[in-house]
Amino acid sequence: MSASRTTLTVVQGDITEQTVDAVVNAANSSLLGGGGVDGAIHRRGGPEILAECRALRDGHYGGGLPTGQAVATTAGRLPARWVVHTVGPVFSRQEDRSALLASCYRESLRVADELGARTVAFPAISTGVYGWPMEDAVRIAVETVRETHTAVEEARFVLFDEQAFAAFAAQVR
Repeated sequence: MSASRTTLTVVQGDITEQTVDAVVNAANSSLLGGGGVDGAIHRRGGPEILAECRALRDGHYGGGLPTGQAVATTAGRLPARWVVHTVGPVFSRQEDRSALLASCYRESLRVADELGARTVAFPAISTGVYGWPMEDAVRIAVETVRETHTAVEEARFVLFDEQAFAAFAAQVR
């Protein structure tokens, strides 16, 4: 039996518009919103997401969410049930952080399984301001999701721009 029976799909579009059980947020460790995907999810999802993130910070994640880990909140006004927040690593030419990037996908799937999510939308974690080279990030993302044992039925990679979409589409074939 293979590690996963998860169907991988690739779409170009806005992750905040995906009708899925869980949307993965490429969050920063503060969990309090930011730019890129993180900012878009917080803006579209509304104050409920931020309120739950603040509660997490007041509790177990007082120092922030560690890189490579994942935690869930409500999806607020998004057409999803939950947001799974994960903190991707900043790319470094001096240090191999690929295991941390893989952990973002693996931990997001683990949290999705705990929630009972069957459809999950992923962004291209760490490829924006965190500077991860697209081709390498795509390879890590696709290999990790394919190799992770999960009950998630569909892992949807949702890419905002044509370059990212083309890179994921080529790898998922």
